[in-house]
Amino acid sequence: MSAVAVVGLGAMGSRIARRLLDAGHELIVWNRTAAKAAELVELGAALAASPADAARRAEVAITMVANPQALQDVTEGPNGVVAGVDGSTTIIDMSTVGPAAVSRLASVVPEGTGFLDAPVLGSVLEAESGTLHVFVGGPDSLVERWTPLLSELGSPTHVGPLGAGAAAKLVANTTLIGTVTVLGEAIGLAQALGLSRDATFAVLSTTSLGTQAEQRREAIETGEYPPRFALSLARKDADLIAAAAAAAGIDLRVVEAARSWFRDADDAGSGDRDYSAVLARILQSR
Repeated sequence: MSAVAVVGLGAMGSRIARRLLDAGHELIVWNRTAAKAAELVELGAALAASPADAARRAEVAITMVANPQALQDVTEGPNGVVAGVDGSTTIIDMSTVGPAAVSRLASVVPEGTGFLDAPVLGSVLEAESGTLHVFVGGPDSLVERWTPLLSELGSPTHVGPLGAGAAAKLVANTTLIGTVTVLGEAIGLAQALGLSRDATFAVLSTTSLGTQAEQRREAIETGEYPPRFALSLARKDADLIAAAAAAAGIDLRVVEAARSWFRDADDAGSGDRDYSAVLARILQSR
């Protein structure tokens, strides 16, 4: 079993770390708020003094943080992951940070140190059960080496060279934020045109959004959106998608519309709710 460092113990990072620990790996952890590591330490993980210390003690250092700035904070500088690696270490970034952040990190990773980007599709339940979809970018030999480790977390798919994983995750999340926004607007239109709630969902059941509509109905009717994927993070991802599209010179008008709804919902105080709480914001506007 490999010695694995996990840097970033938020909702996803902590669950990834727990699965790796349960699988028998030697686990070294670090988090900006050390208290979040307490449960893992009680179960046998070692607490590192810094991201550099965590990387120095491991064969592979996994980063799982909220945004590009957080990734820069934990990887760069004298206490960052990069300061603790050598030619035998591999860095695997599993955060959703976009291709630009991956490129920046690649520019400071020492020659000879392995680097994969491997963001995940799925939320806390999938992280706990090891059923995440993992989009992996990097050279064939390095992906092959670490596929068994990533398979303990879910189903890895090698999507291309370094940076392709980050790109793939943005593509996946484009469908996620677009679909929930279109669903909200469809229900809002039905509401404005006088259709009953039952009639609305009967109509939606005949469309490609039928399954998602049924899954979201209880939350829409109760106003309860227990967080699995925070709306504030979905807003961040919408911003990353927009930035990547701008860098590529393409116009994503549906994304821009969805992005405005997520911004409004976040600004209205729904950032800690599930991303699907954007539905409540859309329907309140009708």
